[in-house]
Amino acid sequence: MDRGYGRTKFIISLFLIVITFAAFWQVNRHEFVNYDDNVYILENHHVRAGLTVKGVAWAFTSFYASNWHPLTWLSHMLDCELFGLNPKWHHLTNLIFHLANTVLLFLLLNRMTGALWRSAFVGILFALHPLHVESVAWVAERKDVLSTFFWMLTLWAYIRYVEQPGLGNYIITLLLFMAGLMSKPMLVTLPLILLILDYWPLDRLKQLSSSNTSITPSWFPIFFRLVLEKIPLIVLSAASSAITIFAQQQGNTVMSLEVLPLGMRIANALVSYVTYIWKTIWPVDLAVFYPHPGMHAIGRVAGSGLLLLCIFIIVVYSSRKHPYLAVGWLWYFITLAPVIGVVQVGAQAMADRYTYIPIIGLFIIIAWGIPDILALWRYKKQILIISTGLVISTVTVLTFFQLQNWKNNFTLFKHALRVTDDNYLAHTNLGAVLVGQGKLDDGITHYKKALEIKPDYALANYNIGVVLDRKGDLQQAISHYEKAIRSRPNYVKAHCNLGVARAREKKYDAAISHFSAALDIEPDIAEAHFNIGRCLAITGKNDKAIMHFTEVVRILPKLAQAHYALGIALSRNGRPNQGIRYLENAVKLSPKNIRYQQALERLQK
Repeated sequence: MDRGYGRTKFIISLFLIVITFAAFWQVNRHEFVNYDDNVYILENHHVRAGLTVKGVAWAFTSFYASNWHPLTWLSHMLDCELFGLNPKWHHLTNLIFHLANTVLLFLLLNRMTGALWRSAFVGILFALHPLHVESVAWVAERKDVLSTFFWMLTLWAYIRYVEQPGLGNYIITLLLFMAGLMSKPMLVTLPLILLILDYWPLDRLKQLSSSNTSITPSWFPIFFRLVLEKIPLIVLSAASSAITIFAQQQGNTVMSLEVLPLGMRIANALVSYVTYIWKTIWPVDLAVFYPHPGMHAIGRVAGSGLLLLCIFIIVVYSSRKHPYLAVGWLWYFITLAPVIGVVQVGAQAMADRYTYIPIIGLFIIIAWGIPDILALWRYKKQILIISTGLVISTVTVLTFFQLQNWKNNFTLFKHALRVTDDNYLAHTNLGAVLVGQGKLDDGITHYKKALEIKPDYALANYNIGVVLDRKGDLQQAISHYEKAIRSRPNYVKAHCNLGVARAREKKYDAAISHFSAALDIEPDIAEAHFNIGRCLAITGKNDKAIMHFTEVVRILPKLAQAHYALGIALSRNGRPNQGIRYLENAVKLSPKNIRYQQALERLQK
């Protein structure tokens, strides 16, 4: 019987892999998205360089992109090391993690509950649900699928610890949890989820009370013991939370209460909890970005709050007879809490990717609740088979169409404009796509629409500045760069572009001040070091220019232009022998560049 049961689990696992791959296979034809993929990979020289000693050190010490998730950076570096910048393989890596998460979820639920088919149904919903397209089809959301992989492994190790208590199994649980936190800090709620799972399906309260020798065992000391057991995990969560808050404050991504008052945040949180449930049931009109509406209509907020209160009452009332209701609901509510917007990071009202782990709780309620509802029905089995088939086919079709929206930047942001209102980010990114196609005026039209919605939107102002710069309107370009910096003082690209514009006006001191501002924000920006070096060299300050060109060579050792500039600066500073060495490097790196060869020949005479 055990052999037959094991064979069934293997067949179900294989089935989950096949249907998930079939549903998501087209992701390998997708492009990178110019919305965080550029920040995480395309314009990140640490990641593009692949796995290097410097890169690994940077991954563990950097708060780049307002986060500390070194294992996520390492996974992107490994992709670049193996596959370069071919998006096909980066997307397939995401899909492989999603496949692994699907199978692990099924096996975990089956191991905890013994309910084979209900666990399989949860696995199917997790594998195919359209809300999960964003986490799989967006390369920059590697942190979602990678952190969930460690979430599942942590659960597996914890179950093993429950079955075989011991320090070794507990340490393995701690290490896997730590790896998850280093992939995405959203996992901070896992210790609470373990405590909930102790109630059901692990049933540890009963197990520990039965082993208690007292005549009238109390549940409170047992519960306290279970909480105490989680203290090391809670400490890791607290440390991760502190690091994350610090990183996000460093990146100025946390909205102040002056910009978004607490009342608006709580109102949006209530509405979002309910909206996520609705999108789980009917996942249509999904978008990469949902603009924050400010204050929702009071009726909608009140209705959402009342519905959530009713759900809590039902869950508490039914928890003894149907413990999966409490566990599923608390799983959903608790795991979503870090990203529900009470601490507002970014400008979105909500995001599909935030549901990757939380809606597992809703899937548990569905998978265990529907069979219980149908328990007394005459044709229960037939109804379950037919409804399961309908659910699988529906979510598969919806996922197929949602994946079409993620094919490239144009389809993604065009779709977002179609299904959302006042989406300034989608207008701006669609404008960037059109500009990339050479349709400059069409691009500016979308940028201006974005500014009509959000006049202080830094990215739109910056992008208009770039286009006007290309069209030769330097003064208007400068004006828009300055507006972008006023809205976002830490905008590195705007500082760099404004510095270049000032240098073209021969206002070198002003240019250097903007390049220096960029370096204050991100010290390893090769472009800023190079341009400061050029400004200093033009004004005859070769000593200081050499320092900056040396930094460029350190950051980008294969950039021929940097070796050339450093060689020229050294020769002008009376150090021709050192200059020759760098000019030789420039010629080796770019042997077809006649200017480099001529400069080297002149210096060698």
